[in-house]
Amino acid sequence: MPKKIDHEQRKVKILQTALDVFAKEGYKDSNLSLIAQECGISRPTIYQYFKDKDEIYYYAVKLVTGKMFEKYVDFAWNSDDNVLDRVISICSDIIDTGVEHIGELTSLVDVMFYMRKEGTDFNSVILRRTAKLNILFKRLLRLGLDRGDIKEGTSIDKVTEHIVLLLESFCIELAFLELKDATKNKDLISTYLNFFKA
Repeated sequence: MPKKIDHEQRKVKILQTALDVFAKEGYKDSNLSLIAQECGISRPTIYQYFKDKDEIYYYAVKLVTGKMFEKYVDFAWNSDDNVLDRVISICSDIIDTGVEHIGELTSLVDVMFYMRKEGTDFNSVILRRTAKLNILFKRLLRLGLDRGDIKEGTSIDKVTEHIVLLLESFCIELAFLELKDATKNKDLISTYLNFFKA
């Protein structure tokens, strides 16, 4: 009797293996043959799931950011903490996740620079993937303003923009410098956000 294949499980295995290959080899030097070899499957089998390595990477970014966002939404609306403390906790988790997955993060930055050299604008991909997080921060901060957790007159749009910029700069710093201690970044975000506490 032929072995039944769990296609979703295989797709996730291809993604995880591809991220490892990208992290080890660099995006430019990675290819589907290498990914297939590391997965223990044939290259034509990968084509059943993905048309090229770009699609693998976009799907991986989508999968990771989607899972993270679900976790943050659940925490954001099911916590009794002060709203700014919730935002700080979410940012802290994003930073910890970056440190935990430094290879994939470095690979992401590698992909961004490679694609930029090739004339592809990777910013639109990142903006699409982080749009939900921006909206979550804005909604939380508005709730904090309404509840009196945040000082009146605080510009929700500006604070959200600053949070995202701090997180992006941390990710780039981590990818280039491979710093394992993220304490100063967490402290910076916490200090910044605590300034707005009512």
